[in-house]
Amino acid sequence: MASGNFGNEDASGYNHPQSRGLLGAGWRPLNRDIDWGFLWHIVSTDTWELSRKALDIASDIADALGRNEFTWWANILNVFSEHTRYELDEFWNYITPEPPAPDYRFKDVLNIETPVAQLVSRTSIPIDYVLNKLQEITILKILELLGKPDIITQYYLERYFYYPVERFVNWERLETIGTVFAYWSQYGVWLQIDRFDRGRKQYTLIAQNLAPLINKATYNLAVILSGYKSRVGQVHSQFPIRTFPADIQSFTDAVQQAILDQNQLAVLVYGDPGTGKTAWTQAVAKEILVPLGYVIFILDHDAVENFVPPSYLERICIIINEADNLAQNRASLAAQGNTKTEHILSLLDGTLYQSVIEESGIQSQQKLVILMTCNTTERLDPAVLRKGRVDLMYEFHHRFVE
Repeated sequence: MASGNFGNEDASGYNHPQSRGLLGAGWRPLNRDIDWGFLWHIVSTDTWELSRKALDIASDIADALGRNEFTWWANILNVFSEHTRYELDEFWNYITPEPPAPDYRFKDVLNIETPVAQLVSRTSIPIDYVLNKLQEITILKILELLGKPDIITQYYLERYFYYPVERFVNWERLETIGTVFAYWSQYGVWLQIDRFDRGRKQYTLIAQNLAPLINKATYNLAVILSGYKSRVGQVHSQFPIRTFPADIQSFTDAVQQAILDQNQLAVLVYGDPGTGKTAWTQAVAKEILVPLGYVIFILDHDAVENFVPPSYLERICIIINEADNLAQNRASLAAQGNTKTEHILSLLDGTLYQSVIEESGIQSQQKLVILMTCNTTERLDPAVLRKGRVDLMYEFHHRFVE
């Protein structure tokens, strides 16, 4: 990484009001130091450009000193004029390395514009808002897990500033005018902050491997996508698995083993209302999937048609309740005019799921579990029950909720 002087610097030359605002907020001018390896690289590979720039700066100094109409001491002062100093700074910046910055070739990039705005209308379900909120929560939790960075720099008006790490409190209180960079050497993670109008900022995390931090940040998170009740929270399970009948507990053991063995699993449970199907999916999510690091998504109604699994998550569980009302037989009149059945089939097939992975590239080996409930399989589209789409099925007989 390039070197730089992060000690106290003279603030002269930073006369722009916003630059003075940065200095008042605790930022300090960053002095670029000589790196002999970097300088030798320029001497050996860019000799002509180095010679040209050196002659240009020598010519500027000679012009400043050689004026006949002024006294010698006035000519010496002219060497320190704003123009000459600017040329000297340009030459110094050329022969010294820039402060460290992100390597944009890193494969894992996660970003969000914050604060996330919610746009709700009578004709739209705020799915994008909730998914963006989940991404915002993930990034902010990762930053909390990372703690204080090793370096914090800001580039503004062709100048570099640094913020003393020991004075850092949190990212919300850090004055941002230009582009801010931060680095954690222990994790190999970069943060880039870009400021927009009206106080909005974009946080971008860049690393070779963000998965371990994402898994920690999203532990025990659940998302419900159901009209205006859409929100991010945690799974609530009223009934533990051990309270279910013995046959359902045995089926649950088979489901748990399949979750451990397979990268993609679809489970369908059916039975009369009150037999505990929904309570069972919540119990499985809480007691089996959450400890394994799965993020839970509960889909309902129109959310099924618009949901795409977030590609940055390593393990995802999708719960679809009342699947017989959503994945209805496409031959029936009730199923005409909507794409819910096709979307559920694409989730079960993994086609939509895999296409998202391939486009994003942040996760190449995601694990997906789909838990579906329905009162009867008779109304389901036959394609849902076709071999290879649903791995495990079980009928709930016992009255569980009166």
